[in-house]
Amino acid sequence: MKGRKTRRNFLLTGVAVASSIVSADALTTNTVGTPSATMPERVLGRTGVKVPILGLGGAGTNTPIDKPEKEREALAIIERAIALGIRYFDTARSYGASEIHLGKVLPPYRAKIFLASKTDKRDRDGAWRELESSLKRLNTDYLDLWQLHHVSFVEELDTIFSASGAIKALEEAMQQKIVRFAGITGHHDTKVIAEGLRRFPFHTTLIPINAVENHHPDSFITAILPLAKQQNLGVIAMKVPAYGKLFQIGGLQNIQQALGYTLSQSGVHCCIIPADSVQQLEENVQAAVAYQPLNDRQIAAIEQQTAGIWQDTTFYRSWH
Repeated sequence: MKGRKTRRNFLLTGVAVASSIVSADALTTNTVGTPSATMPERVLGRTGVKVPILGLGGAGTNTPIDKPEKEREALAIIERAIALGIRYFDTARSYGASEIHLGKVLPPYRAKIFLASKTDKRDRDGAWRELESSLKRLNTDYLDLWQLHHVSFVEELDTIFSASGAIKALEEAMQQKIVRFAGITGHHDTKVIAEGLRRFPFHTTLIPINAVENHHPDSFITAILPLAKQQNLGVIAMKVPAYGKLFQIGGLQNIQQALGYTLSQSGVHCCIIPADSVQQLEENVQAAVAYQPLNDRQIAAIEQQTAGIWQDTTFYRSWH
């Protein structure tokens, strides 16, 4: 593993040069708008890390963040996210230019943010190569969270947990302190995620939690949240507005309802939502700042409101 440590030292040196000129309170002195203190925070399970309830997603159908030709718009969204108090940034090696764009904005704030990326490689060597590429693109020497991306089938788990599987890269990266925490993500089959959580002491899981998921016969809300609470896992919710499909006729009225429902599910610590524009980002943050837990009656009303659209809006369950 000598080569891995040399690689880390190289990354550390490069980042130290950029970081040395930034004061410790840069996040406070260089930002405007809503301070992070106004956004509710929760401890992300057994990581022990406190994060705002809203993080910025690094990919989406219309977001500029993952699109190489939309650098100016992407950087504007990321910079505004920092200014508005977002500290959780989610990306993946497979998200187009997402890591590159984040790597151009986030380094001065690195000590203040929670940076998560992912690999969809199932073998140790492939995962290591992606991790090294992610670190270089993100212009950092470590990740707060590295996740096994969209795990969908039991056969994938068998490969991941084999003698030369990706779990080895994850374990080695944590031992070398290149990665702080380990996670598993998926939106296809709850049984696969549950089995993954049984095979390894992950710190987090990233799963779809939204106002239509509970109508699905294999709901992540009922199948995974109780298990996650039992293991004190950090639960990050994705697909909160289901790519905007929740706001179709007969669905929800606004992001406040969508975000409120998701964050009111017992065991959910935060959610990640991509933004198509600075304006949409600001609306999402405003909803997070104003968030108040919904009571059982309000949750039931939202579920009744979405009962007729769940089959169309859980389309992501077929992805793998």
